[in-house]
Parts: sequence; C-alpha cells; structure tokens
Amino acid sequence: MTAKPHVLFDPALDLELRREVDVSPQLVWRAWTEPELLMKWFTPAPWRTTACELDLRPGGRFRTRMEGPEGEVHDSTGCVLALVPGSYLLFTDALGPGFRPLGSGFMTASVEITPTDGGTLYVARAVHKDAEDKARHEAMGFHQGWSTAFDQLVAMVRGL
Repeated sequence: MTAKPHVLFDPALDLELRREVDVSPQLVWRAWTEPELLMKWFTPAPWRTTACELDLRPGGRFRTRMEGPEGEVHDSTGCVLALVPGSYLLFTDALGPGFRPLGSGFMTASVEITPTDGGTLYVARAVHKDAEDKARHEAMGFHQGWSTAFDQLVAMVRGL
C-alpha cells in the first residue's frame, strides 16, 4: 500500500503516545518491522517478547508472544491492515491473518514515523471500539507501558 489510510483519532475513545527523538526514522521503522529487533524492545521489562511473526502486507500476520516474570503468557495474533514502507503501520487484534474476524478484538493500532530536523516524530495510537475499552487500556498502563517500550526501542536502535 502506498497511501496512508485516514484513521480518525477520537480522544474520547483512543489513546496516543507522541514523542520526538534523535534517532533516524529508518532505525525506528526497522525496530517495528524486523521480528528479531521487535522482540528486543516491544514489551516493557521485566516482561519479554519471546516470539514474533510479521508478514508486512495487508492481511498479513502480526503475532507476538509476551512472557512475564511470574510465568504469565500473553500470545496475540492479529493482522496488518495497511502500511507505507518506512513511515506508517496499521494493525489490529480484531482480525487475524487474511482479515479473518477473531471476535476478541481489543484495539487497532497505528504507528507513524515522520522525519524531523533532529531525528523522528513518533506517533503511536490505540483506537478502541468504546470508552470502556479505552479506560481498560489506560488502566492496564497504556501510557507508561508504551512509553517504556518506546524508550527501549530508542536505546536498542542507538546500539545498531
């Protein structure tokens, strides 16, 4: 896909993390789209991402397996909805590979990576079906968790 789909952000239903960092957009994109890199930063420590499958095409698999320090496991399979290589990724857990409905979807997420004079403007959004799901995601620690994970991404790409 070459055109970024317009996803309406509604602050009553959705959450956003917006950060500007001094790393290149190419490195941020690689961190999001190369499974071996994504596994190094995606889950806030002490949790770990222990498996990742990415099929970077509309309808392709977006799967992660996260494991907690007490043996907790969260395995999530969704699908890529759209992408603009190097700058935009849209995915959801409401649909599986091939756009097959899962019935258990919680959110659709977008990641926008925009070059700036000093590096990258990073905007990650989680779009929810209703205010209850937004509140549940906030209570799960969206802002702290996604921010911590992004800090881990930045630290990791600085070492590449």
